[in-house]
Amino acid sequence: MENRKVLVVDDEERIRRLLRMYLEREEYEVEEAEDGEEGLHKALNNDYEVILLDVMMPGKDGLEVCKEIREKKATPIMMLTAKGEEISRIHGFEAGTDDYIVKPFSPREVVLRVKALLRRTGSQSVSNQSNRSKDMIEFPHLVIDNDAHRVLADNKEVSLTPKEYELLLFLAKAPDKVYDREELLKEVWKYEFFGDLRTVDTHVKRLREKLSKVSEDASKMIVTVWGVGYKFEIK
Repeated sequence: MENRKVLVVDDEERIRRLLRMYLEREEYEVEEAEDGEEGLHKALNNDYEVILLDVMMPGKDGLEVCKEIREKKATPIMMLTAKGEEISRIHGFEAGTDDYIVKPFSPREVVLRVKALLRRTGSQSVSNQSNRSKDMIEFPHLVIDNDAHRVLADNKEVSLTPKEYELLLFLAKAPDKVYDREELLKEVWKYEFFGDLRTVDTHVKRLREKLSKVSEDASKMIVTVWGVGYKFEIK
């Protein structure tokens, strides 16, 4: 059965109750956590389809929780925050969040954004892939199966976050084309802002590290073009 579990981590009971009501209408199974510590424990010890994570919480805040989840899991994460400033969005993306919504928000919009995030993510389960997927990009040492939303490096599956996957797919679709950081932010994150571009560097670093754990050859396909940006190079 398809995993329909959603974790809502927020210190405001009113927000948790509101999101639970709207998500359960869409037949999601909702679990709650009222602080960062509880949220982190549940996130690491259970499998969820998506995690809705508040940034401003007492004790361990959402950014810390997101970073620690990312060390272990690739579960899609949507940040919920009262802060709308550009720098907060940058920090959220650097921490590894996949989407971002600012309070006050419409709960209907949150549900629609959750659905859109999961459509982009696709199913990472191979149990329902009875036939060979047609939408595939194949290179020596690396295969991207876009129908199943899977990445294989030297025939071993690599667990990527939605944004890491989207970044790899975007680069792999145009081998040897060099993209600067601004282009990658616009095309992969679908978001334009000026300022700190470490979001891209952080995701490239994580992507290389995950690939290198199973295939050094695959990780070397993501090449830094000094002073410009990044490209995908077939080795």
